[in-house]
Amino acid sequence: MMIPPFLKIDPATRHVSLDGRDPAFYGNPNAVYAALHAHCPTFYWEEQKQWFVTNYDHVNGLLRDRRFGRQILHIASREKLGLPEPEPHIAAFDLAERYSLLELEPPEHTRLRTLVNRAFVSRHVERMKPEIEELANRLIDSFADRGEVELLSAFADVIPVTMIARMIGIPEEMGPQLLKWSHAYVRMYMFGRTRADEDAAEQAAREFSDYVKTVIAERRAEPRNDLLTHMIHTEHKGQYLTEDELVSTAIVLLNAGHEATVHQIGNSVRVILDSGYDPAELFRDEAATERTVEESLRICAPVHIFQRWALEHAEIDGVEFKRGDKVSMILAAANLDPAKFRDPLTFKPDRNEAPNLSFGAGIHFCIGAQLARLELNVVLPILFERLPGLKLMRPPVVKDVYHFHGLDRLDLAW
Repeated sequence: MMIPPFLKIDPATRHVSLDGRDPAFYGNPNAVYAALHAHCPTFYWEEQKQWFVTNYDHVNGLLRDRRFGRQILHIASREKLGLPEPEPHIAAFDLAERYSLLELEPPEHTRLRTLVNRAFVSRHVERMKPEIEELANRLIDSFADRGEVELLSAFADVIPVTMIARMIGIPEEMGPQLLKWSHAYVRMYMFGRTRADEDAAEQAAREFSDYVKTVIAERRAEPRNDLLTHMIHTEHKGQYLTEDELVSTAIVLLNAGHEATVHQIGNSVRVILDSGYDPAELFRDEAATERTVEESLRICAPVHIFQRWALEHAEIDGVEFKRGDKVSMILAAANLDPAKFRDPLTFKPDRNEAPNLSFGAGIHFCIGAQLARLELNVVLPILFERLPGLKLMRPPVVKDVYHFHGLDRLDLAW
């Protein structure tokens, strides 16, 4: 496997040098992942000063390994671990993240997830199918006669944020503002983020939190049949969620409940158009549609990296980790492991191999996976059926936020 010129690999030391902001990388990360699988699947990324894992079995195992966790300060102090104190200029952001489902470990994680999980079970999510169909068709009606569209802003952005807002109990007319807050918020996860990114995320976190608090107050006074009301008024082992826990949970559900799905709609449309397959065949029935969606999730996952703290001494693929060390798993690379997937860089909707890891695994498996899969299985067939002859007008514009892999623009014509 040829190593791209912007990638430096030393197999002897397992050190890798790669600029995560290089468009040649984030524009086509799969080529880099293929080279890493061939030469150095577990590696120390010099620019990130951290170990990374790409092998499918290692990633799958780490996601489930209780020797590693999403947080560390519940078992050791900053001083003991040599960690810096929190930055005061991102205090609101840190507070909004403090009780995030993505960041907690048991027992706090168990308590929060138990309260939220009921809304995301299959029977509840499936009831949303007619609403998703109606919204997708209504959006397409608004641009079908034009013969062209920028798909992300007119379609992909709108569906996930509308559906998760309805589920939580946020007025859907807040959708555009929620998107603005979310886009500023997730810039905190980019490589080489700037002070301007941090200031924008801090402002978004403050405004987002203040808004959620007003809705919480409304639901306390006037309960409704929505997830936020359920979280406010339901106890778990004699405890209710605090306001800070409610705010963190609402924000993470709103962000995670649409951000990845937006990217995946764009990624899926792009990979289908590039594949040369007839969309009518890919979506000929529910079984074919499901296989197409899963293969698009495998080959162009919307979220690439998740990190874990070592909670105790552990060894992974010959690398020793002590308490307080960090390791990152590249989910998108695990989906391309040639030991699990034949011809892994090729889109093959008839695959019957290992399940993709795009939604994670273990106790932090994406709580919204069922909803995201439903949205993809509903909206992609509608899009290609309603707009026959769909094609790219110009090359897509890839986002420069590597943690989330998606597009900034996808201009289509028919």
